[in-house]
Amino acid sequence: MSDAEDVDLRVELAGIALRNPVLTASGTFGYGTEFAPFLDLRRLGGFVAKSLTLEPRRGNPPPRIAEAPSGMLNAISLENVGVDAFVREKLPALPDGVVVVASIFETEIDRYAEVAKRLSGVARVAGLELNASCPHVKSGGIEFGQNPAVLATLVRAVRRATTLPLLVKLSPNVTDIGEMARVCEAEGADGLSLINSVQALEVDVERRRPVLSNGLGGLSGPAIRPIALRMVWQARRAVKLPICGMGGIASAEDAVKFMLCGATAVQVGTQNYLDPAAAAGVVDGIRAYCARHGFSRVADLVGALEMRRP
Repeated sequence: MSDAEDVDLRVELAGIALRNPVLTASGTFGYGTEFAPFLDLRRLGGFVAKSLTLEPRRGNPPPRIAEAPSGMLNAISLENVGVDAFVREKLPALPDGVVVVASIFETEIDRYAEVAKRLSGVARVAGLELNASCPHVKSGGIEFGQNPAVLATLVRAVRRATTLPLLVKLSPNVTDIGEMARVCEAEGADGLSLINSVQALEVDVERRRPVLSNGLGGLSGPAIRPIALRMVWQARRAVKLPICGMGGIASAEDAVKFMLCGATAVQVGTQNYLDPAAAAGVVDGIRAYCARHGFSRVADLVGALEMRRP
């Protein structure tokens, strides 16, 4: 057992230097300032800001969040202030030293590229996370991340629009996550984020209606963690890109599971709603785990899962 203070928590994710491997997930941490009263944002490796579009977006009407067994359903529909207001108002309000990854999404490929372009010259933005789990209007509403050809076109267009480190956030609503990971690698992505929420439905039997106004929503929280771990492990075997893992992380133990399966870094999401300081606790817990198991560098956990042989 080594001293926890001696553990080196630094990692590099897709060219982004992080003081530790713990970020917070897009859509669960606002624009950062909302959580400043609960923890020092500089204790985290970084955070992924709420997804940005070219213009401000209102999102779906309520009800748009509901509890689910061991998780949460949401159909907020990516409400946000728009990319220009983010750069003008939200970024300057953050403390110096906070690593910011900007999440981007749109409904058309050229609009995705334009959002990326507008963020490219912004000094406070360390990298981009491309949300590929949104419906593509011209493909009949299918998610960008569900069709390899559409995903390839999207990643290629955004890659050409920016020199920032580019992570692609993949949809779990696919048959072969390895195929989607290989598409991103071939089109120049610097890393992957996975998984996004799992498409789901919950029903109010008294009203005989879906609990969400949108009908379908995204399931997140501990309920999806085994799915997320499986997909991170499969993606790691399919490509050489670094992976940021997420999906039901509520503790340091959960985070370590993702790193053992091949994630270089992790994102805490739904747990932020229950405990706004959760991510800071995950950092401390990872440090203690490394010390307890004799790891002097947290990077040595990545991909260290020992699979049983028959």
